[in-house]
Amino acid sequence: MSKRSRRTATTASPTSAGAARCTVTVCRGCCCGTPKIPGFDHAAQLRGLRQALDGTATVRVTDCLDACEHANVVVVQPSPSGRAAGGRPVWLGLVNDPDATADITTWIEHGGPGLADPPGILDLYGFTPSRRVRGQVEG
Repeated sequence: MSKRSRRTATTASPTSAGAARCTVTVCRGCCCGTPKIPGFDHAAQLRGLRQALDGTATVRVTDCLDACEHANVVVVQPSPSGRAAGGRPVWLGLVNDPDATADITTWIEHGGPGLADPPGILDLYGFTPSRRVRGQVEG
């Protein structure tokens, strides 16, 4: 690879390079995304996240994250530039409200962890899982 193409590759825009995006991990295992959380359309939430963040973040689904006491867990991992700016993964639980999902997408559209402050209301959803559980997503 020439110096010119290497320089061009490193200045690619975040929207064109998937690796430069935040990653949103949505738990859909034991309790999350199941009838154990009644009255909430889990499929619509996932569909809405994918549509709202298309081209902005990578949305992935995982099996049980073993944080069932916070069922309907969403983990927002910073982009590489967000991590370089001090951002760390943010674990949000009990995300059973469409307004919370909208707040998450707005925050990510503004940069996510390390690059933008989350809306204050998301503090109500934040939690710190055990080190073992964190390693499943962050490792």
